[in-house]
Amino acid sequence: MFCPFASTGAEGAAVEGPQPPAPQPVPGSATGGRREPGRSAPPPPVMCSATMAALRAAVLAVLGLRLGCAAAAVPLVIWHGMGDTCCNPVSMGYIKKIVESRIPGIYVLSLKIGNNLIQDMENSFFMNANDQVREVCSQLAKDPHLKGGYNSMGFSQGGQFLRAVAQRCPSPPMLNLISIGGQHQGQYLQLNNTLHYLCVYGFPRCPGESSHICDWIRKMLDLGAYTQAVQEHLVQAEYWHDPLKEDDYRKNSIFLADINQERGINETYKKNLMALKKFVMVKFLNDTMVDPPISEWFGFYKSGQAKETIPLKETSLYTEDRLGLQEMDKAGKLVFLGVNGDHLHFSEEWFYTSILPFLQ
Repeated sequence: MFCPFASTGAEGAAVEGPQPPAPQPVPGSATGGRREPGRSAPPPPVMCSATMAALRAAVLAVLGLRLGCAAAAVPLVIWHGMGDTCCNPVSMGYIKKIVESRIPGIYVLSLKIGNNLIQDMENSFFMNANDQVREVCSQLAKDPHLKGGYNSMGFSQGGQFLRAVAQRCPSPPMLNLISIGGQHQGQYLQLNNTLHYLCVYGFPRCPGESSHICDWIRKMLDLGAYTQAVQEHLVQAEYWHDPLKEDDYRKNSIFLADINQERGINETYKKNLMALKKFVMVKFLNDTMVDPPISEWFGFYKSGQAKETIPLKETSLYTEDRLGLQEMDKAGKLVFLGVNGDHLHFSEEWFYTSILPFLQ
């Protein structure tokens, strides 16, 4: 917002304005402009109460506008992706820095799940997504900077997690939701390829299948993505969507199937999501991490096979309007952006031109 006022000075600084004219001698008077001996000077003119009230109102108006300019930047909440942390200087820390440099005075909260950065990273793999959402809802409710509303920006799995926040926790209100590479219809990789993708590309400090983390993931996946033990202890399984096992997915997915209304309609979820001003979804056009990439635009595979995909408008989620996405689309609230590059690969210039306008 452009503020037409310069920065304020010290509190109580006077506001300059027209001053009353100094008293002048009356022409032709006996004194000729000189005070007669023994007579006191006339009292100085008294500014009428109406003038004082007008000046006071003007001062308050100017101060109010200045304060309005300072408070105009809507706070921003950021949620990182898997294996990242709130404050990594080359990822979320850098995003926070460039947003603050382009929007002076903005309050940016980069979410940390846990007591330290190591816990934050580990929780992105092993803390139940529903528990993470509850933790974040609690953080947001206690933050006084957010009570008037906030924008949110989620990276990869942080995108669908923030959507869950929007659906489940309407106070404080989320205004705009920006999902950068979020998998809103879930992620699917055939099991024989899953370990390779997760261990080689997904896990930091995971050099290969000999890693203890990867060994643990292998054992969990061998049990089956939709078993209770895997669902409760492996975050990525909680948004695993197997198009070949739709019934298992709808019945046993403890996170994604719930927020996507797969087991019934929660009208509160629908109402809360529709309260967004804008829901921005960014798809990476050369994504090799997300399968299928169209999930980043709320599309997915046709049920029963894993080759042909369909866009959001052809899904039952849209045609039945279980989440209100059809109504939001007709109201111009859904924004679909594409960017060249692999998963989470984008330039500063693209970020400034494509994303920043939704934060201002």
